Amino acid sequence: MDPDLALVLGIVIGALSIPSILSALSDRRAPRASALTILIAGGLVLYAAQNKPQGYALEEVPDVFVDVVARYMP
Repeated sequence: MDPDLALVLGIVIGALSIPSILSALSDRRAPRASALTILIAGGLVLYAAQNKPQGYALEEVPDVFVDVVARYMP
């Protein structure tokens, strides 16, 4: 898997799991599924960081998003 794609997927999955965590906590339930998605997102981001030799700078992340969307959108 491309490290840029893994980074974007990890960030998107992590961002989408935040409302699920908040919903579970407000209903006084354990956020089990949300915790699993956070672990998956963290694993994807870690995979991306380890497989790109020079790593990612914070100001580089928006360019990575645009590149990945441009690459995979027809």
